[in-house]
Amino acid sequence: MAEHRRGDLRDITHEMLSKGRELAEKNGASLTALLLGHDIKGFASKLTDQANEVWVVDDLRLKNFNAEAYQRILSSLITEYKPLLTLIGHTAFGVDLAPRLAIELGIPLTTDCLDIDFEGGVLSVIRQMYGGKVNAEALLKEAESYIVTIRPAAFEAKEGEPLGGEIVDVASSLKEDVKNKKFIEYVEPSVGDVDVTAAEIIIAIGRGIKDKDNITLVQELADALGGVLACSRPIVDKEWLPKDRQVGTSGKTVKPKLYIAMGISGAFQHVAGMKSSDLVFVVNKDAKAPFFSVADYGVINDMFKIVPALKNKIYEIKTIT
Repeated sequence: MAEHRRGDLRDITHEMLSKGRELAEKNGASLTALLLGHDIKGFASKLTDQANEVWVVDDLRLKNFNAEAYQRILSSLITEYKPLLTLIGHTAFGVDLAPRLAIELGIPLTTDCLDIDFEGGVLSVIRQMYGGKVNAEALLKEAESYIVTIRPAAFEAKEGEPLGGEIVDVASSLKEDVKNKKFIEYVEPSVGDVDVTAAEIIIAIGRGIKDKDNITLVQELADALGGVLACSRPIVDKEWLPKDRQVGTSGKTVKPKLYIAMGISGAFQHVAGMKSSDLVFVVNKDAKAPFFSVADYGVINDMFKIVPALKNKIYEIKTIT
């Protein structure tokens, strides 16, 4: 199911379509993107290259997300067409919609998945347990259809050969207004002065920063690179940086072009929030730090030696150019 909010398609839509295409090709299936809303043909045209078909259900009563209204539409379509797999984002929308839909239809559901595949026609999923310390692989019971919610940034939104999907108008199955739930208003969550999820360059700090006063040093490096400062959970716990700077399972999920980790060991919880970064550069004086296993480049040294050297070199290059 494609997800959009306040005039924009959300990244999770393209991520699910990318994984959906991979699964469809492996299993000889067709990939369909489902769009629910009002006046959404513009979104549909953006998805035709990523799906075999784009189904559009246009109804004024779907203008704003309402889990009950969406449930009625999806329930009708799943019952009629019996798709092998329905992908929904593990977002505020998805966690409201997916469980109630699965209960109504009696379809196996698994949530917050990091990966999915089919083994002998049975759905296999990978999801985290124990606060992200363990990645568990599970097989669902054999069924005609499955529902899965996907963690944002779990998959890369890859650009493949355009599929040239057909846009299909689907009649709304809503026969009456939804009475149990009503949209009142959209309240934008409060954000700090920096949105780390939108940053192309992130410099993140962990326990290795040692003291709050040392944060200024790394902030200067971030400024030199034109990036933003982020952190792991211990820094937020000490109240050295605000919660909206935290990267990880209990913080933000980011996917910058460059992610520099300074003095962060690389626990599962943190890595899960930045693993989709294009390039990962790690600095840690502990050669056995887990972060080195996911880094593209790593330096085993004291960050307080590396940060000033990097900053000075960057300013030197900028002066020359």
